[in-house]
Amino acid sequence: MSFIRSAEAVVHELHGGRFVSYVRPGTGSRDLAAWRVEIPAATAGPTHTISEEETFYVLSGRLRLTIDEESAELGTGDAAVAPAGSTLTVANPTDRPARMWVTTRTGLTARLPDGSTITPPWAR
Repeated sequence: MSFIRSAEAVVHELHGGRFVSYVRPGTGSRDLAAWRVEIPAATAGPTHTISEEETFYVLSGRLRLTIDEESAELGTGDAAVAPAGSTLTVANPTDRPARMWVTTRTGLTARLPDGSTITPPWAR
C-alpha cells in the first residue's frame, strides 16, 4: 500500500498543459496512473489517439472534450470516459483556467496526427 503526499507529485509541462503526476509505478501503482492536469484559458491540446481507456473528472472550470468526433462541454463535477483506441481532444475555450483529474492504465501511449507516438511520463 502506498500513500502519496502532494509534495511527492511530479510536474510535467506539455502542449500548454501542466500535468501533476500522483499515481504511477514510481509511487507504488502496478496498473493505474492518475494525475491532475491544469489547462490554461483559451488552450487546446493536440488531437491524439489513446492506447488505453482514460477517465476524466473536471475539478474546476469548463472543458470541451471531443471523443471520436462527439463533443461535450463539461463543468465542475462532470466526468467522461474515452475508450482505448479512441481519438481525443481536450480544450479550454473559456477565459479561465480549468483543472481535471485523469486516470488510465500505466503504459498509455498517444499517437499524434503526424504519426509520432508519445509515452507520457505521468502514465509510466
